[in-house]
Amino acid sequence: MVIDTRYSLLGNLLRRFKQGWTLRNCVFVFSVLAMIVVCELFVADAFAQEKTPTDEILPDQAHVMADVSYHFANLWFAATNKNWPLANYYLDKTRSHLAWAVRIRPSYTTKAGNQVDLNGILEAVTNTFLPAINDSINKKDLDGFKTAYTQTMLGCYGCHTACEKPFLKLHIPEDPATVLMTFEPSEESGAANAQTDDAGRGKAFFQQNCALCHATGSGPRNIAIGGQGPSLAGVFGRRAGTGQNFHYTQALTDSGLTWGAETLDHFLSNPTAAVHGTTMLVSVPDEQNRRHLIAYLKSLPAAAQSAEAAPASAPAPETDPGDWHHASPGLAHRVNLAELPAPYSTSSAGNGPKVVPRPADATLSVPPGFTVKQFAGGLSHPRLIRVAPNGDIFIAETGEDRIRVMRAADGAESPAENQVFADDLERPFGIAFYPPGNDPQWIYVANNNSVVRYPYRNGDLKAREAAQTIVPKIARTTGGHTTRDVAFSQDGKRMFISIGSGSNAGEEMGKKSPDQVALWQSQEKQHGFGEAWGAESNRANVLFTDPEGHTPLFPFATGIRNPVTMVINDQTGQLWVAVNERDGLGDDLVPDYISHIEEGHFYGWPWYYMGNHEDPRHAGERPDLANRVTVPDVPLQAHSASLEMTFYTRTEGVSVFPEEYRGDIFAALHGSWNRNNRTGYKVVRVRCKNGVATGEYDDFLTGFVVDKENVWGRPVGVAVAHDGALLVTEDGNSTLLRISYQPH
Repeated sequence: MVIDTRYSLLGNLLRRFKQGWTLRNCVFVFSVLAMIVVCELFVADAFAQEKTPTDEILPDQAHVMADVSYHFANLWFAATNKNWPLANYYLDKTRSHLAWAVRIRPSYTTKAGNQVDLNGILEAVTNTFLPAINDSINKKDLDGFKTAYTQTMLGCYGCHTACEKPFLKLHIPEDPATVLMTFEPSEESGAANAQTDDAGRGKAFFQQNCALCHATGSGPRNIAIGGQGPSLAGVFGRRAGTGQNFHYTQALTDSGLTWGAETLDHFLSNPTAAVHGTTMLVSVPDEQNRRHLIAYLKSLPAAAQSAEAAPASAPAPETDPGDWHHASPGLAHRVNLAELPAPYSTSSAGNGPKVVPRPADATLSVPPGFTVKQFAGGLSHPRLIRVAPNGDIFIAETGEDRIRVMRAADGAESPAENQVFADDLERPFGIAFYPPGNDPQWIYVANNNSVVRYPYRNGDLKAREAAQTIVPKIARTTGGHTTRDVAFSQDGKRMFISIGSGSNAGEEMGKKSPDQVALWQSQEKQHGFGEAWGAESNRANVLFTDPEGHTPLFPFATGIRNPVTMVINDQTGQLWVAVNERDGLGDDLVPDYISHIEEGHFYGWPWYYMGNHEDPRHAGERPDLANRVTVPDVPLQAHSASLEMTFYTRTEGVSVFPEEYRGDIFAALHGSWNRNNRTGYKVVRVRCKNGVATGEYDDFLTGFVVDKENVWGRPVGVAVAHDGALLVTEDGNSTLLRISYQPH
């Protein structure tokens, strides 16, 4: 429900009074308006183009008020679904964040020089508006709640004209975590400013959704920045597939496209349909978002070049122990944290692979006694894989928004059944069966920004009915790292959700003064120890709730840049994660890792890594966190890109592995792009003893790299089949591999 703002505050109240409102209602709405004034003073000024130089604190106020909007929207969603405990939680969150905003700045000076006592307004709101909402929640009075909530929005209706803010829309939320406040250009701005406005909005969209993979300029010493995707600096007018420092797919190179407004619009709306064979899977379906994004891309100049000296070059492959040439089954690795190089010891490479068809003579290598064969082909970028208690194999085909299921007899070399279990999802990745044990009743799926579930019984090859939404919104932002996983504690009482950061190293989250950091620390009970702020709020964490999603999400552990997958160690009950660490600091920084995680612990991102190593991009920002960073169990070669991991627990089956593998971890390393000498592109075995990792890992499956530039496979998922074989998905040529053991 969009509310226009054409009438004056006083006129609106008088009109409502004449239409039958009581004096009490008018006083009530006037109090509501006071709260909205607080929001408007913070948020509108933070977004206004003419910022006051002395108002350095405003961005943080805007973040807090954005949280107020977020919690207030969730309040509506919880109450209208009659989840009264959750509604009470979001009311408390609205109250606490409002108070927090006023603590940041208790008074405000208008452009006319008038002083506004925000503490006084907060007191009025606390004594009038919040008790009415609280009363309706305590009485479980949905009609009363809707009246109070709608009256709040009517208060907004009059307030914005009184504050002369013509471009703000307010609406009753239609979905959970809807942003209540969105800014539209004023009609007076005219067509002359439309392009600039579109570019500004496009930049904001890019930073939230694209910046993790795509650079738009130069780095230190004007050296071109690489990324998981190509640099977009100077993209307008460029022929597709011809940018520097990136290995494009042959499909894009052969497309004949030249990037302009029309071709970008067509491509971004559905990349895989526009160019069959592209590895660009993320679309921008909204037409307005595409227009803004394209306007921003058009504004980007080509990256500047510099003659300044670059950092030291990488060692030759022969002398680089992390280089792919040395990978071999059984080769042991251990990362010594005491010998980590200094940041920027080498250049930060843009060395993404070119994925080619599997060569006819390509050979995969495994240890003696093991055999690896293709189990299934023709998949669509298969990602995470999980095996149901009855042995059925579930695979996330994230780019197609679906979950696939396969069935095979023990020892079979191909599936007998292969079909889609569920579709119409939203970039699904994580899959989990609930409750834990041999007789699950539900299958949970982690989408990009929600968790859903389907009724399930062992043997189901098709979803019985439509998905039920359990967690409607995981975080306020969805860009950056897009994979989410879901897992359950051994007792089935907790549901864990992993979510990666929205950026590489917190570039867009903003900085805080020491006083602001101290204030943030004082709120740790609300957001978790070491939690990042701003656009990274509720990101780079493992969160938890109950299996029904009734308990509000809260961090289990923080500072985990991208916890791609999770698994419970059946031997210890501990939660383990496979983590992609940050880029941009050189070939051997920062190590990825596999580790169990502890509740309430902080793992460093974005300020520190591997204990007390401070990220130079955040030097001196959080001295309070020094010596409080938990060191992970198993650091991996930096830029390996660890994805799915699994414990090997099978004790019987026609392909069961030898006893020495019992309790060890298998993990897929997707492969590097930010390293001068390629690394990863393999499956490794992480050694454990009595449920505790030794810190050492061995190569297990190798052979996906063709040469310096080309690879044919990129391992993603690993799972143990019912017969004891190890299953591996790779999304380079979209196949499923099976590794079996046959003693000689």
